[in-house]
Amino acid sequence: MDRNEIIQRLRSLALDSCEYWVITGSAMVLHGLRPETHDIDLGCTSALADRLAREGHPTKTRADGTRKITIGEDIELFENWLCGNIEAIEGIPVLSLEGLMEMKRSLGREKDQRDIALIEARLQSK
Repeated sequence: MDRNEIIQRLRSLALDSCEYWVITGSAMVLHGLRPETHDIDLGCTSALADRLAREGHPTKTRADGTRKITIGEDIELFENWLCGNIEAIEGIPVLSLEGLMEMKRSLGREKDQRDIALIEARLQSK
């Protein structure tokens, strides 16, 4: 999914932009750090998680007690997963570069290390 596809998919969901934010790979694409991603990961408020669960979207409770909700085949929402600030990119709430770096550091996977290097390079160029 490229930048335009991500934006179109999110707008088609008609979610309240105060209740969700784009994270991980999708945020990397929207910040222009990657050309595409295979899915859309979002953080969301408990209120949105409650509503989506009531609507019957598949919901799993994670070890920390928060929920992961799936919409369709390629959108996952993670309840209250937020590091740092949110900024708007084309009207879409997206985790800031600093928050994205913090999130990637907490995940600590090998692919996250490559992403951290991209984020650091972007932050240094600003």
